[in-house]
Amino acid sequence: MRRRWMSAILALTMALALTACGGDSSSSSSNDSTPAAPTVEIPPVEDLTGTDTSAIPGLEDGVLTVGMECAYAPYNWTQMDDSNGAVPISNVPGAYANGYDVMIAQRICETYGWELEIVSSAWDSLCPAVQSGTMDANIAGQSMTADRMNEVDMAGPYYYATIVVLTTKDSQYANAASIADLAGGTCTSQSGTIWYDSCLPQIENTNLLAPADSAPAMIMQLQTGAVDYVCTDMPTALAAVAKDDNLVILNFSGTDGDFQFATEEERAENVNIGISVQKGNTQLADAIDTVLSVLNEEQFNALMDQAISIQPEI
Repeated sequence: MRRRWMSAILALTMALALTACGGDSSSSSSNDSTPAAPTVEIPPVEDLTGTDTSAIPGLEDGVLTVGMECAYAPYNWTQMDDSNGAVPISNVPGAYANGYDVMIAQRICETYGWELEIVSSAWDSLCPAVQSGTMDANIAGQSMTADRMNEVDMAGPYYYATIVVLTTKDSQYANAASIADLAGGTCTSQSGTIWYDSCLPQIENTNLLAPADSAPAMIMQLQTGAVDYVCTDMPTALAAVAKDDNLVILNFSGTDGDFQFATEEERAENVNIGISVQKGNTQLADAIDTVLSVLNEEQFNALMDQAISIQPEI
């Protein structure tokens, strides 16, 4: 499915988003990065290349077209070379995608012998693109929420995330022990996420600003002092801290002071990360689940650690 449907405007948008990721033009690139040695053994990719997958909707041509923001480290990011196994972004000439999502996409494609095509897409455009068939799948750090699964089917989870708060070392909230200690703060998160829609509203008397269009824009608001803290997931927070040691992660998981959900099932659907496919495309979802089932939570975490270790300065 080689559709070059995105316009030159998106390429410009990507450039602006990358600028917002932080760092100056003299920052080092990923050329000098070395992937961290896995902390646990990662199973080799299973060879299912002999499986006939031509009847799977969207895979008739043997190409898996995957949508992601390419600006959501460590899940996915843009870099300007192919170091560390980066994959060309088909609608942004000269740019390459890398990150945890790309690593997972590569495992899926290697298993079946599919060609991988990465398409950069704005966050709010991801599900509509899968619904329309423009994308075969989104591997983009999307939570497996009930609302999202009304729009698309999802394979996975391919990661088990934790909801955290990110602030700065000199913030009055740096030593917060619960969300109650965050009362009265100015905050934001990324649009179209449970962090913004469900979590931050649980904090009393907050000054909740308009949502950020992207994760880098959200982090930038924290770094520039526009907000006191942001709500995100642990991988996004770890990646931010790895590049800015003035940031502090507040993790209330497992305590009474954590963000609350009606049931543990609701909590799981909001923190488990899945892969979107078109509604009814169970063949593709099952094929992806076959690949994901080889890995456990510890191994997913080890792959995420590797992604964080090669995240470039941008």
